[in-house]
Amino acid sequence: MCGRYVAAKDPAALVAEFDIDEAPSMTLRPDYNVAPTKPVYIVAERFDQADQDGDPGVRMLRVARWGLVPGWAKDPAIGARMINARSETAAEKPSFRSAVTKRRCLIPADGYYEWRPPPETKGRKQPFYIHPADSSSLAMAGLYEWWRDPTRDESDDQAWLLSCSVLTMGAQGELARIHDRMPGTIARADWDAWLDPRHRVDLAEYLERGWLEQRLVIDPVSTEVNNVRNNGAELIAPVALTTGQ
Repeated sequence: MCGRYVAAKDPAALVAEFDIDEAPSMTLRPDYNVAPTKPVYIVAERFDQADQDGDPGVRMLRVARWGLVPGWAKDPAIGARMINARSETAAEKPSFRSAVTKRRCLIPADGYYEWRPPPETKGRKQPFYIHPADSSSLAMAGLYEWWRDPTRDESDDQAWLLSCSVLTMGAQGELARIHDRMPGTIARADWDAWLDPRHRVDLAEYLERGWLEQRLVIDPVSTEVNNVRNNGAELIAPVALTTGQ
């Protein structure tokens, strides 16, 4: 986890929900089956060097590729293996430790999918759609990085790739019956501090508060979601559990 999620809200709704100052120049289509390396929205803040502690930054909604590419990477394809970062070790990993300190973000999601193995050795995994009970967005804890293509001039917009990862934590409550990991989320009261690189954060503390704020619904959904080519609102429609599940 997290390997698939839903991001179907209009960017105007995200601008309002996350108090965005600067909207993206690109509009993404509603996506009911977000998969690794797809473009996704992230919420980040920009601060000028002259800003003092306490000065508000410019909160931006940006489009990034899901799968973090470290600045030192020789090939951006490495990002396909870095869609998630374990919160317990991210601050120690060369791929993530700089972002933990300087480049934290929120990754808005309507909800996410997880699969539970069948009770016996045979059978298919049962997918579940896990989402807030009040239809608000999950503010998934994220990290982002900029990668420069060395084959292009620095002034070329195509020379720069913005990418991101979701911070994960051990699954809590009923979610632990489905999978042992879950995406971390950030409580609304912590958004300002989380996005501010001038503020040092304890990942475990912030993700724990985010979990305690959540009221999640766990819906079994169709195995149609297994195929990344399938994409539509029908993927999140609840279905009856199969026998034995």
